[in-house]
Amino acid sequence: MHPNKIYRVGEVTVTKIEEMRLNVAPPSFLYPNYDPAALEPNLHWLTPSNMDAATGHLIQSIHAWLVRTPDHVILIDTGSGNGKERPRNPIFHHLDTPFLERLAAAGIRPADVDYVLHTHLHVDHVGWNTILVDGEWVPTFPNARHVFARAEENYYASPESHNDVNIPSFGVYEDSVAPIVAAGMADRIANGGGAYLDNFIFHPTRGHSIGHMSIELHSRGERALFSGDVMHHPFQVIRPDWNSVFCEWLDDAKISRRWVLDFSAENDSLLFTPHFAETSAGYVTRQGDNFSWRYE
Repeated sequence: MHPNKIYRVGEVTVTKIEEMRLNVAPPSFLYPNYDPAALEPNLHWLTPSNMDAATGHLIQSIHAWLVRTPDHVILIDTGSGNGKERPRNPIFHHLDTPFLERLAAAGIRPADVDYVLHTHLHVDHVGWNTILVDGEWVPTFPNARHVFARAEENYYASPESHNDVNIPSFGVYEDSVAPIVAAGMADRIANGGGAYLDNFIFHPTRGHSIGHMSIELHSRGERALFSGDVMHHPFQVIRPDWNSVFCEWLDDAKISRRWVLDFSAENDSLLFTPHFAETSAGYVTRQGDNFSWRYE
């Protein structure tokens, strides 16, 4: 696990709380339009931290971001969770990770969390919303408001979402989101996005999912962006024309990816990603019509 680095954005601090590392996906699986010719010029920075030279698999991380403002303790997304029934998605099936212990090592108990902001409601972003107590899934963070796009809730709560793409996510809404809604702990963001609290703006970045949001953080003139699954690996900074196999609205996904890259480069904003390896945070730089990535 990479050491917990504390980032500062104005008066706000951000720390990665890692849940697990993945070394399972060859680029040809993750990116249906993958071109092997793109690999060679990038091997010098992809290996060893972002790609396993032995297996050819891309290395990824699953984690939450702990955000502390002067007034609040906030999590951005909550990983995959322990003990969840995910038989169609073995990577996330019956996990037993020390995520809460790592959160405690950063000085935060579940009761300390005031808000959980969600980029979207997929299996590896909502799992720690709930824990199993006496056979029932109950809120992990008993004092937290959970914030997500209304479009995400409407879709994943309905049979409409039970398509081939989302078959591995069967049960996710039911065990990780519905208990939050039932407890009256959910706040919804309109489809057009908008400001939340004093430091955040939800920006619509539909494509990977129907109501996906990237979340801007601003404080004392400094800006950062939590990208969500607009990108799954820094390879996509180099090749933003590649959608991942998990993108459902393909044209929208490319538009949203370009928006995130443009926003990050133009504003010199620190980009906090949910799946890049190493520190998972860094900067996008424009290189003519292209972009480059640097971990921070």
